[in-house]
Amino acid sequence: MLDIQMLRNNLDGVAERLATRGFVLDKATFQTLESERKALQTRTQELQASRNSLSKQVGAIKGRGGDATPVMAQVAALKEQLEANELRLGDLLRQLDAFLALVPNLPQEGVPLGASDADNVEVKRWGEPRRFDFAVRDHVDLGEALAQLDFTTAAKIAGTRFALIRGPLARLHRVLAQFMLDTHTGRHGYTEVYAPYLVNAASLTGTGQLPKFEEDLFKIPRAEADPLYLIPTAEVPVTNIVRGEILAAEDLPLKLVCHTPCFRSEAGSYGRDTRGMIRQHQFDKVELVQIVAPSESQAAHEELTEHAERILELLDLPYRRVTLCTGDMGFSSAKTYDLEVWLPAQGAYREISSCSNFEAFQARRMAARYRNERNRTELVHTLNGSGLAVGRTLVAVMENYQNADGSIGIPAVLRPYFGGMATIPAS
Repeated sequence: MLDIQMLRNNLDGVAERLATRGFVLDKATFQTLESERKALQTRTQELQASRNSLSKQVGAIKGRGGDATPVMAQVAALKEQLEANELRLGDLLRQLDAFLALVPNLPQEGVPLGASDADNVEVKRWGEPRRFDFAVRDHVDLGEALAQLDFTTAAKIAGTRFALIRGPLARLHRVLAQFMLDTHTGRHGYTEVYAPYLVNAASLTGTGQLPKFEEDLFKIPRAEADPLYLIPTAEVPVTNIVRGEILAAEDLPLKLVCHTPCFRSEAGSYGRDTRGMIRQHQFDKVELVQIVAPSESQAAHEELTEHAERILELLDLPYRRVTLCTGDMGFSSAKTYDLEVWLPAQGAYREISSCSNFEAFQARRMAARYRNERNRTELVHTLNGSGLAVGRTLVAVMENYQNADGSIGIPAVLRPYFGGMATIPAS
């Protein structure tokens, strides 16, 4: 959530920056709400001053033995007006909060301007795509030929956009997640977290999925309680660990890593990536979350992104880093790097991680603070990124390590998890 003072002090400037994201700020609605709020607060202050003055008169009149009844009636009338004003003011503040809840974050200075992913800017490329001397197959054909990747049975069990993985491929999927956790905890200094897969609305509001993106979520109604939601990413439960908390400065930075399944309805994506495991309703992800002091967030963003890149490098998977333009960033992000891995069957780089700095946007929604060096409370900055999406990493390994006979090589760094086995043999 944006700081309302920015809108109050520079509404046109905020609107201009939001326009670079393709968002049209409803300035008229904000100005109407703000105008009434200011008038109401001014009137309330005047009424309070009048009531205080009249209350003193009541005491003085009674002290002289006079009849204070007329003045007391005025005090009572002012009390009724104040109570009505307080109710209306509370309603206005709720409307302003609801208004701000739908306004995206401001892009950082230097984020490239643009309207779509075509305007994203490549800033780094690592590794050389492998040259094959045979016709490459995609992960679907490879997995089905091995009889270890089964979309037909998954559709029977749950519907489309699910996968059933068996045998060594299922083991590879599990090992990839374990390898990522081991690397991030052992080399990068993260603390592993096991978190709920169901969260309440307050948690999703805190990280920015609600109220704007409810249609993208799987909602679980409950007869005797408020609904819960399946998590779209571990970002939600892990970041909300600090919701409503005041952290000590020495507790920062918090560096947390969490492996969970993720559940997304993929609303509005029908017809996109319907083949295979690229875009599914359920997928696993290892999520990196950092909670830092504001002065450290830009450096933390670079560090977190490099930690995700390190997984790709250890797996020897070619990738590139792109800076998302203003029109392609997520709702809560101030700046985002996407990591895109090379998929030989598509002859293209595809997203495998998104690493974002949210600055104070989520923290303001969550009331997540720390005590700074002046012993004053200040909003923390929050960051997260995939380190990595496990299913897409499996896809990348299968396609980049495929052999002509349909077998799949196991990256050297993963072989200790397989007892030294170097290949998943063809059927």
